[in-house]
Amino acid sequence: MSGTRPTARVQAKPVGRNAAAMKYDILSAMGVHACAGDKFQQRLILRLMTLVVARYNWIADEISVGQREMAALWGIDERSVKRDLARLRDMGWLVVRRPAARGRVAVHGLDLDRILETTRPQWDRVGPDFVARLSAPQHSTSQEPGSQDSVSQSSNVISFPAPRQGDELWPRLQTALHREDPGAYGAWFAALTCAGLEEGVLRLGAPSRFHADYLRANLLLKIERIAQATDAAIQRVQID
Repeated sequence: MSGTRPTARVQAKPVGRNAAAMKYDILSAMGVHACAGDKFQQRLILRLMTLVVARYNWIADEISVGQREMAALWGIDERSVKRDLARLRDMGWLVVRRPAARGRVAVHGLDLDRILETTRPQWDRVGPDFVARLSAPQHSTSQEPGSQDSVSQSSNVISFPAPRQGDELWPRLQTALHREDPGAYGAWFAALTCAGLEEGVLRLGAPSRFHADYLRANLLLKIERIAQATDAAIQRVQID
């Protein structure tokens, strides 16, 4: 039966210092793809995303959950779970790592390469920064997770040029951000623009609402810490 045989491990790996951002981007790609589809596709992908957030082991690439637990998680019966799992395998998003056996549940994994390939037409709905990040080499490495080469490759890839040197506040802060975390700089900080410092508030502009929301939720404290160390006049950072 198609879609039920164990398959080789996928190549896309969310590893290295920027792994958390990559996981967020993969889930965002799945979500925006779902929103562009019909209600049946939206429901199916939402269930997969819920399963990934709740039970997916990113390092081992395993979802080891019984159908009864999935049914409770998704609010449906076990027969519907079997139907949805078959659909996800037919899409190529879900693959069987180890078939079910006596006393053991089936172990599934994600084909991240297939997910990225399928969702690519919707990436620009999020913004050009999102397209740039997902198109960068760190989203398609063939190294095994946890290997030194894999961590080195994914953490050293910079999607944007290094910051220009200068004595003004913004070039100095860009240099400090780059020095602290080159991966985060390439993925998130390089696309920012500086609107100026006024009454202790440093205003930065993001290229999209998604970009700004992510920075405020995940990296604002880091930016403020580095900004305050760069210039004592900065009390807080505002990202618009």
